[in-house]
Amino acid sequence: MTRTLASAPIMVLNGPNLNLLGRRQPEIYGSETLADVEALCAATAERYGGSADCRQSNHEGQLIDWIHEARERHAGIVINPGAYSHTSVAILDALNACDGLPVVEVHISNIHRREAFRHHSYVSARADAVIAGCGVQGYAFAVERIAALLEHGAG
Repeated sequence: MTRTLASAPIMVLNGPNLNLLGRRQPEIYGSETLADVEALCAATAERYGGSADCRQSNHEGQLIDWIHEARERHAGIVINPGAYSHTSVAILDALNACDGLPVVEVHISNIHRREAFRHHSYVSARADAVIAGCGVQGYAFAVERIAALLEHGAG
């Protein structure tokens, strides 16, 4: 079944500590809140005739359950796995089970200018695109990329 933005929402997943956006290390992550990110994703998806289903969890298993749900009900996945980027083979395996579903990984900060352990992301091995260092604007870029991939038959 081919999904489009008109027929299924984009799932936007945020991992651990992203519920603290705007309050946690604003010098790294900025002053925008998770609510601001969700509004940005919804507005961007709407411009492409779609919608965004935004969720956040500090729990790896919950993120995996949502990825499994996206596999069946969503047009694509935008994911900021937070610190799980660098540790979670389980999230990678869940994303690998999403055959044909476009996936874009987002990082608010430029992970390659930070601590060495942040330079590797397991999720990047599955992602169709990786956006890092663009602040929360990276989420809008990610939604736009999902729309482009769907328009060109990926997904």
